[in-house]
Amino acid sequence: MMNPLRSPRLESNPHSSPESQGATALALEGIWRVVVLNDPVNLMSYVVMVFKKVFGFDDATARRHMLEVHEQGRSIVWSGLREKAEAYAFTLQQWHLTAVLEPDETH
Repeated sequence: MMNPLRSPRLESNPHSSPESQGATALALEGIWRVVVLNDPVNLMSYVVMVFKKVFGFDDATARRHMLEVHEQGRSIVWSGLREKAEAYAFTLQQWHLTAVLEPDETH
């Protein structure tokens, strides 16, 4: 008889490799985007400086993302695993930028 508290889907398969378990975790986790939204408060030079400090962008990359935010209202500044995306969004919010997470449906 099966234990009702243990789901067979949650039990690990002793025959699966660590690589396939990692791929499964990635598939369940998904890829997330860090999106910076436009705001009427921060100066463009300030946003460029924050992008350079937080992401290590060079000046041209930081300016390109800042202009996307300014002209299009948003820019995807990073994508990857959710935990790191949350950390980046939190850091940007500490710098008083409006940053949100969204799932990357293309992966």
